[in-house]
Amino acid sequence: MTPPLDSVVLLDIDNTLLDNDAVERDLRRHVEESFGTECQERYWQIFEQLRAELGYADYLGALQRYRIEHPRDPHLIEISLFLIDYPFADRLFPGALDVVSRLRRHGMTVILSDGDVVFQPRKVARSGLLDAVEGHALIYIHKEQMLDDVERRYPASHYVMVDDKLRILASMKTVWGTRLTTVFVRQGHYARDPGILAAYPAADVSIERIGDLAHGDLAALLP
Repeated sequence: MTPPLDSVVLLDIDNTLLDNDAVERDLRRHVEESFGTECQERYWQIFEQLRAELGYADYLGALQRYRIEHPRDPHLIEISLFLIDYPFADRLFPGALDVVSRLRRHGMTVILSDGDVVFQPRKVARSGLLDAVEGHALIYIHKEQMLDDVERRYPASHYVMVDDKLRILASMKTVWGTRLTTVFVRQGHYARDPGILAAYPAADVSIERIGDLAHGDLAALLP
């Protein structure tokens, strides 16, 4: 049995290490140019319906459903290639790779994300984050429900979760309690939503941007 580590740092991707809001804006603009206004609105309707069903964003799944409705649309291949070949490395937040490098010098650092089984791993790889953590990445449907699996794969006395979603941080805190230090990154639309901020307890640590972790004392995070 693998002996437990002193601590493991878990890093979210979307709007934590990578500006996913910007990725979505680029996609909206591309779909508008390829499909036109009416069709792009339908695509995003399907996208939101699918997100409500699955609990995570599935861009390729929404495109598949759109294809069922529009099997003759010649732009579908173009949209698919846009998604697969997107330059995610250009959307990393300033200092993101420096943060990963610094955290790894202090101990095990793992990507912990939600998402589909094709597009999300592609994002992790093409952004350079998979290499940055030497392949230590976990992608679940609902990561906050899979903490037993996280603990089995990376046993530790203490965990740190860095995320832009207070809901996720609060849910994980309920399970791991004092064994978890939650770090709230105030980036992205979820992190700035007043309703969300009012609905969940504050994190143990709040930072304005992920790059803040590239400097300063990490003692508050890593007991």
